[in-house]
Amino acid sequence: MTDDRDTLEVETVVLVAEDGTPIGTADKALVHDLDTPLHLAFSCHVFDEHGRILVTRRALIKKAWPGVWTNSFCGHPAPGETLADAALRRASHELGIGLTELTLVLPDFRYRAVDASGIVENEICPVFTAVTYSTVEPRADEVMEWRWVPRDDLVMAVRTTPWAFSPWLTLQLPLLFPHD
Repeated sequence: MTDDRDTLEVETVVLVAEDGTPIGTADKALVHDLDTPLHLAFSCHVFDEHGRILVTRRALIKKAWPGVWTNSFCGHPAPGETLADAALRRASHELGIGLTELTLVLPDFRYRAVDASGIVENEICPVFTAVTYSTVEPRADEVMEWRWVPRDDLVMAVRTTPWAFSPWLTLQLPLLFPHD
């Protein structure tokens, strides 16, 4: 029996027009560079039964924002795959967790950011929240550290030290928790 968490696969991203209409596909490994075309992605913020939020630190081998603290996980839907199905797939793949209460909370979120190496993220990136009762078992090539933190602590940390977090997290939190 093969563990699908260990198989190598070429990940394809969906390229989109400014209005979000799919216009093609590309190999993810070839897309994220100094001139990244607009493509479809998603982010997910996972909570536990105590209401704490899962934050992860990106593995040092990641091409963009290596070693940076970020939301629970992100990913790209495959061509023809729904965003919800992609989120469930990536939760299992990156963190070894199942999700309940998967809810699309920021359907129109998009951003463009450039990391210190010059790599560009340029994404239409709807944002989900979800709950897990699973034990987090992250892949070392995706996540180097992780923590369950009270929501208010994360909001304060991002507000006071935004440079320590991914740009998409710093942009998403005020939209997720506007009155904090």
